[in-house]
Amino acid sequence: MIKNYFKIAWRSLLKNKAFSSINLIGLTIGMAGALLIFAWVQNELSYDQFHTNKASLYKLWNKSLKNANNPISCWDVTTGAAGPALQQQFPEVKAFTRVYWPTNRLFNYGNQAITADGLDVDKPFLTMFSFPLLEGNPNHALDGIDDVVLTKKLAKKIFGDADPINKMVRINTDKSYKVTGVMADLPNNTQFDFEYLVSIEGLQDFEYQEKQWNNNSFNTYLQLQPGTNIDKFNSKIKNILLQHDTSIAAQVFLYPVSRLHLYANFENGKEAGGHIETVHLMEVIAGLILLIACINFMNMSTARSEKRAKEVGVRKVIGASRSLIIKQFLIESILISAIAGLLALIIVQLCLPAFNQLTDKNLFIAFSNPKLWFFLIGFVFLTGILAGSYPAFFLSAFRPVQVLKGGFKPHNGLISPRKLLVVIQFTVAMVFMVSTLIIYKQIKYAQDRNTGYAKNGLVEQPINGDINKNYVALKNELINSGVATAVCKTSWSITIDGSQTAGFNWGNMDQSHTQIQFSRYGTTGDFVKTFRFKLVAGRDIDVNQYPSDTAAMLLNEASVKAMGLKDPIGQTIIAGGKKVTIIGIIGDFILRSPYEPIVPMMIFGTKTWAYSLAFRLNPANSVSTNLALAASIFKKYNPAYPFQYKFVDEEYNEKFQDEVRQGTLAALFAGLTIVISCLGLFGLAAYMAESRSKEIGIRKVLGASVNSIVRLLTKEFVTLVIIAIVIATPIGWYAMNKWLQGYSYRISITWLTFAVTAATAIFIAVLTVSSQALKAALTNPVKSIKTE
Repeated sequence: MIKNYFKIAWRSLLKNKAFSSINLIGLTIGMAGALLIFAWVQNELSYDQFHTNKASLYKLWNKSLKNANNPISCWDVTTGAAGPALQQQFPEVKAFTRVYWPTNRLFNYGNQAITADGLDVDKPFLTMFSFPLLEGNPNHALDGIDDVVLTKKLAKKIFGDADPINKMVRINTDKSYKVTGVMADLPNNTQFDFEYLVSIEGLQDFEYQEKQWNNNSFNTYLQLQPGTNIDKFNSKIKNILLQHDTSIAAQVFLYPVSRLHLYANFENGKEAGGHIETVHLMEVIAGLILLIACINFMNMSTARSEKRAKEVGVRKVIGASRSLIIKQFLIESILISAIAGLLALIIVQLCLPAFNQLTDKNLFIAFSNPKLWFFLIGFVFLTGILAGSYPAFFLSAFRPVQVLKGGFKPHNGLISPRKLLVVIQFTVAMVFMVSTLIIYKQIKYAQDRNTGYAKNGLVEQPINGDINKNYVALKNELINSGVATAVCKTSWSITIDGSQTAGFNWGNMDQSHTQIQFSRYGTTGDFVKTFRFKLVAGRDIDVNQYPSDTAAMLLNEASVKAMGLKDPIGQTIIAGGKKVTIIGIIGDFILRSPYEPIVPMMIFGTKTWAYSLAFRLNPANSVSTNLALAASIFKKYNPAYPFQYKFVDEEYNEKFQDEVRQGTLAALFAGLTIVISCLGLFGLAAYMAESRSKEIGIRKVLGASVNSIVRLLTKEFVTLVIIAIVIATPIGWYAMNKWLQGYSYRISITWLTFAVTAATAIFIAVLTVSSQALKAALTNPVKSIKTE
């Protein structure tokens, strides 16, 4: 019986090729889009879920004290002193590790010179987290400050096929490290990103930094003893900062590593969603795309009800029960769904490289995984049932006597399920279109925001090797050769907020000021000249000309406002127990996200706290000429290292990547929904033109023009699209207004966005339907009446 069902279903598909093709294409596109999204969702949900100790792994966070004037803020850059103190004071702490942000270092071995990004960590890192070593012992791989663990990929680059264990490799030309472990390459579902690990104890000034309670420069992770109640433990440790330094107006708390990727968004000190909202949104989008494809199947199947009515009548007369007819139609839909599923798999495989580039992922289809095939079979079956259920129950309900006597009339009332489904399709498409426009407007709005410095023509190079030793000569030659107009050293890139600290003291401050978090930055001089900041008052830092500038600072305008300073130049601030004099005020500039308010900032004069070199290219020369000359100069003064320049404008543009991806995905989904919806609209228009051919012929004989017939046939569909626009407008406004609330610096939603979207939707619908309407209107009326 089942074989017979499939044979009849296959014959039905071949008999109605146009109908079957439209259904097949629509389902294939819908299933391919849904599968790509499900692959992305699965990857997001699996982030850092593979760690054996995930139930007991936590990250240490800071939280500002409650204040009537400011909301409670949370940040995960912590003091280096907290980890050891927590383990020493609380038996619940089994292990801890601090992580210093990724550092680019040069690896020398034989004739090989390779740069790689890695982490400085405490020894327990390898036992706390499940990054398996292919070679080496995780308990002892980082025992010494001159030990290094490499990923398999980096070990291959440096040593080729040779065994790297116990081999010596020179790092940064000044120290030899012993390779004590080779780690499996990192999976694509972890927050960590590194190619090597070294001991954190080898960091410059580490002994000083790990004793400073008011300096936040590390991420700290803890592994708790099994059975520890996290709420009670957080209550015990929350005041540990104040216990060691009463000037720090902050508390600490632990947050599960397993929730970091999806849930670590805090508002006023409380967990408030996070990336999980995007994941849920993507799940809804996948469901909507699949639903729209299924709606096409439902509409096309019910539109052909008149043609299949007699088939149902005959089957019932010769003894077929309604349940058997339902099974027959469901098998037809499952068969189409199965074919569409296979085609969708092929499309997904072909589109994965582009989708990975778009989403910045490394997704793949594990065809050898049995779970995948169980999922795909269930996915195809459920899609077939969803698409075929309504047509099956609708068609199987026909009464044989009425049908065979020719008394059957399809439902063409004012409100019908078919019209409702078309409205749903275009409502979803409209919401996607509105979302796309608003996202791109928000991106453009932020991109046009004044950065506060001239980012074009600005180049940054990591300070490594002999750059510090030869800095004066290097700087002079860059300027004298005409490569650069200004050069300076800074603590790190101008696009990075690398350190935040509170607990400063100054005259006339009140209690609320102790909680202000300042972003800290360092420079040796020519800071304003190189970056072209607006100097509001005072002068720039220059530790070479003014040695006392090592105890001087610049403030931005946001700091002056937050601190309540009236005449800041010459005033002193107590920072880390040392008096620092304010010598200049610069205009606000964007350090963090361009969507956020400007943060208070302190720029300290320093001779040693500098890891980045910035220089402004001479506009009199071409960029290629400047870079070629710069490369030769850096080679002269820093021969062991490659010239690793980065353009600041490109680094700044990276801040928009998340929103650009969201906009591109929204545009992609809008395109998919429109294509699928138009396929269904095209099929319905074609069937309508065919079923009303006699009416059209009579109208033409009676004198109706081609234009009037085209208007008649398109009017119904345009009306449905207008209804969809009316429904989609408040939905789109609500959804995007809520999305925009996540940005402090944001656009206002205007009526023009909805007007453009509505006009586009109507144009697309008219274009889709009018081709079939025009074809029907131009048909010879004698032929259409005769054939009827």
